[in-house]
Amino acid sequence: MKLLLVGIVLILTVTTEAQWYKFPIEAAQGAYDMARAYDDMRDANWKNSDKYFHARGNHDAAQRGAGGRWAAEVISDTREWVQGKMGHGAEDTEADQQANRWGRQGGDPNKYRPAGLPGEY
Repeated sequence: MKLLLVGIVLILTVTTEAQWYKFPIEAAQGAYDMARAYDDMRDANWKNSDKYFHARGNHDAAQRGAGGRWAAEVISDTREWVQGKMGHGAEDTEADQQANRWGRQGGDPNKYRPAGLPGEY
């Protein structure tokens, strides 16, 4: 009976699409996507581009899978918490978080793209 139960659990585990073993890899890749978006934002140094890079980083990370979405959420929430403690306004924090959620949910980051931002970004 125990062997049958173990077999059923094993089959269910193998046939599900959870693929838990990919989570850490996706998380690392998602963190890289977030860092790349931040570096691009600093490199572009373009007025009113902050929300675009928030959305793009979260979007790219979330495309990696569950691990990427998790990394994007943790990094975004931590960044906004730190900025809140540094005196940034609640309205700016909420606008950033809205762009973060938009990107994580698969929304097109170009919704936040400022006019004139070079195409390389």
